Amino acid sequence: MSRDLWDPAVYGRYADERARPFFDLVSRIAAPSPARVVDAGCGTGDLTAELARRWPDARVHGFDSSPSMIAKAPAGGSLTFSVDDVTRWRPGTPVDVIVSNAVLHWVPGHRELLPRWVEALAPSGWLAFQVPGNFDAPSHALVRELCRTTWRDRLGDLAPESPVDDPAAYLDLLAGLGCRVDAWETTYLHVLPGDDAVLGWITGTFLRPMLDRLDPGESARFLADCAASLRTAYPPGPYGTVLPFRRIFVIAQR
Repeated sequence: MSRDLWDPAVYGRYADERARPFFDLVSRIAAPSPARVVDAGCGTGDLTAELARRWPDARVHGFDSSPSMIAKAPAGGSLTFSVDDVTRWRPGTPVDVIVSNAVLHWVPGHRELLPRWVEALAPSGWLAFQVPGNFDAPSHALVRELCRTTWRDRLGDLAPESPVDDPAAYLDLLAGLGCRVDAWETTYLHVLPGDDAVLGWITGTFLRPMLDRLDPGESARFLADCAASLRTAYPPGPYGTVLPFRRIFVIAQR
């Protein structure tokens, strides 16, 4: 599988919709003046820069496993970036705020990663993350069904069930580590323009592992199969195609 789990060009088409959960998450972090802030899985770093604006006196560092994303990151001043993997990252000194925006669902065993991140926090430090919670939605369930049937020989192993927990499970895990936890979920109704809009949305993220495995001809056929299934589940309206998108949010203070 490619290490670049996002396509920067496709991902950027829906930058506003994808940014909104980040701001909803960060708005609940009540750290007044953190010295060290880390964005784990920062993507292009555009939202990492928002953390630097939120806390202008902090040293803000973003890292991501995707070199193509980090290549676009706006480093400068107290804002730094690096290519790194969330499963291997270790801070040299305690961190006041760790933010992870729409990353942990890509990480098998991320539940085991969370205690290590809590340990990396300074006293009274904050861990904040959000993950998609829509893996049972038609946008994902229909693609999984294609992987298990029509495309079983090529993609059958790339059709896992939901890789994330519900908010209550994360609350239980982090509260058990002694954290004060705020966990919730929100369903956004994204109105997407254009033809096959939902296919366009998932092409930049969810479909990347499948498309990485297929040659160009196979990719075209696979995308056509996905489009046919998704058109029925998400019919376009006069104002665009509505994509309900559930997200899970967790804030934990050590």
